[in-house]
Amino acid sequence: MSVELNHTIVHARDREVSAGFLADILGLEVGEVYGPFLPVSTSNGVTLDFATSDQEVITPQHYAFLVSEKEFDAIFERIRRAGITYYADPYRTRPGEINHNDGGRGLYFLDPDGHVLEAITRPYGG
Repeated sequence: MSVELNHTIVHARDREVSAGFLADILGLEVGEVYGPFLPVSTSNGVTLDFATSDQEVITPQHYAFLVSEKEFDAIFERIRRAGITYYADPYRTRPGEINHNDGGRGLYFLDPDGHVLEAITRPYGG
């Protein structure tokens, strides 16, 4: 039996804003509303289902996306064009830098709800 991650729920103050932000930065599409969820699907079939939360504080989560070098260039350009602060590290101590971990490139940035998003071109340990 193979086990694969199929979807995860991402809590947001406004599902449309957050799903649109992720889709715009990563060059993906926002799917059709499904019940309380607004999905954004990745190329490996994993769906991030955005749900509007009525909680005052959204607990930040971390979502990492493995992308090609060409996709990284496009993502990086969209981040810079939008004026989004990016970091080389998850602790956000190196603003305006990217990392070169495992021979690739990576960066971290925040979504509108404070979730930490990461784009990497090489998997860790690879």
